[in-house]
Amino acid sequence: MANEDKLGKIRHSMAHVMAEAVVQKFPGTKVAIGPAIDNGFYYDFDLPVTLTLEDLDDISTRMKEIINGKHEFKRKVVSRDEAEKIFSDLGENYKLELLKAIPEGEEVSLYSQNTFTDLCRGPHVENTAQLNPDSFKLLSIAGAYWRGKETNPMLTRIYGTAWENPKQLRLHLKHLEEMEKRDHRKLGKELDLYSTHEEAGPGLVYWHPYGSRIRLAIEDYWRKEHYKNGYELLYTPHLGKAWLWQTSGHLGFYNESMYSPMEVDENDYYIKPMNCPFHIMIYKTDIRSYRDLPLRWAELGTVYRYEKSGALHGLLRVRGFTQDDAHIICTPGQVEDEILEVLRFSLNIWKAFGFSDIKAYLSTRPEKSVGDQDMWDKAIVSLQKAIEIEGLDFEVDEGGGAFYGPKIDLKIKDALGREWQMTTVQFDFNLPERFDMTFVDHDGREKRPYMVHRALLGSIERFFGVLIEHYGGAFPVWLSPVQVAVIPVAPAFNEYAEKIGALLKENDIRADIDLSDNRMNAKIRNFQKKKVPYMLILGEKEASTDSVSLRLRTGKQTNAIPVSEFIEQTLGKIKNKELI
Repeated sequence: MANEDKLGKIRHSMAHVMAEAVVQKFPGTKVAIGPAIDNGFYYDFDLPVTLTLEDLDDISTRMKEIINGKHEFKRKVVSRDEAEKIFSDLGENYKLELLKAIPEGEEVSLYSQNTFTDLCRGPHVENTAQLNPDSFKLLSIAGAYWRGKETNPMLTRIYGTAWENPKQLRLHLKHLEEMEKRDHRKLGKELDLYSTHEEAGPGLVYWHPYGSRIRLAIEDYWRKEHYKNGYELLYTPHLGKAWLWQTSGHLGFYNESMYSPMEVDENDYYIKPMNCPFHIMIYKTDIRSYRDLPLRWAELGTVYRYEKSGALHGLLRVRGFTQDDAHIICTPGQVEDEILEVLRFSLNIWKAFGFSDIKAYLSTRPEKSVGDQDMWDKAIVSLQKAIEIEGLDFEVDEGGGAFYGPKIDLKIKDALGREWQMTTVQFDFNLPERFDMTFVDHDGREKRPYMVHRALLGSIERFFGVLIEHYGGAFPVWLSPVQVAVIPVAPAFNEYAEKIGALLKENDIRADIDLSDNRMNAKIRNFQKKKVPYMLILGEKEASTDSVSLRLRTGKQTNAIPVSEFIEQTLGKIKNKELI
């Protein structure tokens, strides 16, 4: 923690040094906010010019000059009137707006170094001499609305990174290079997996044939495992009358994220942002007995939520996505076993996809909530007990639950050590009340069931984005859109290549055959770019012995083996979900 505090001071101080350099280089610049963030810092500016990436070099040079000047960071507590005069004289209208937002009675502090003064709580290093001029780098320029509101002015944001020493900086820049190589937007285009189209509707995903092959493999496995684990699958409508969303409460607390209604037969219909109310409607089609419970219902349901255009990001933040949603409806006596089972199920699924570094976050009752205390206590105990039985590392977020129930979030780490929030296991004491859900208990009395929401992968789109980056597009065989490439060394062996290709497809192995006039090496390079796991090289020897020569995407080659042996080995890897 001490090291994090030190880095935080370094980064915050570096942000102020950058602001001074920008103001010096571009007179008339107005300064907004500039915090330290994970791995770096940024500052927002209202600039009199359009900034280019070339300008970052000049700004960096000025920053080094300021750092080498050994300027002290001076803190000064001032009155509101004094602060207002200082920033009015400087023409810093953004600082004046921030000053007004400081609550009455709260201390107003300024930090100054060299020629720059900022409204700031700190903390900072004591002197620019404590900043290493060779341990920072300005990374990028972006647009950012003032205070995050689209109706406010668009500012220029400069991102940078800062570390204690040059070695740490080099390691971080290498990490950023690897992240860029694995960026799912870049790989999605290179591997022809998916696209988005601003002109046709931002935040909506178009799945291309290769991406669709992977999605089908994911969904087929998902469905098979759900059936094996006692779930039934549902399909529900894409929209519902306003009554449904009024009853669920979405029109009250989630309206800003819902699309505008459409009028049908003088009734307002809303496209669904969630699947839960539809599952409840199915539950209410019959009188339910304790003998019917637990019910485990799952759906790959496509939902639509309005996200601001500035928040959209490839597959990770979209407006239309397919949730791998499930609802478990059970008696109070069943809830502990059900939670343990859903956690075990989730961990097994993550293992199959190649994720084993998983941490749980347990969120408990917030101050404002619904449901009686006994229900909350039982739910929290069942969640924590399941985490402990599975031996997961976990943190408790006291008061961090939703108003309608406690939850577990599972966060996975990818190949680059980045943490992604994925699975959620969420109790809901709100919807059963709102929809008057009941079951007849063994004593003949109607009682309220427990309801648990569970999104395992989260959404197919976001999970696919994470999966692309985790594997860098080089998917394990069972997920690869093309599992085997068939490459004849010359046109004379095209007929044998077609025979092998047909045999692979008969065995449900996804295969592409290149019968073009391209040279063999060009064909191999093409399939390597597509990151195809296996390439079968076919020539005279292979055709005469009913065999194949195998080349891996890593470049490793093997001697010719019988085609039947290759098919058997490949089917085994697919069946066992082998990751290499």
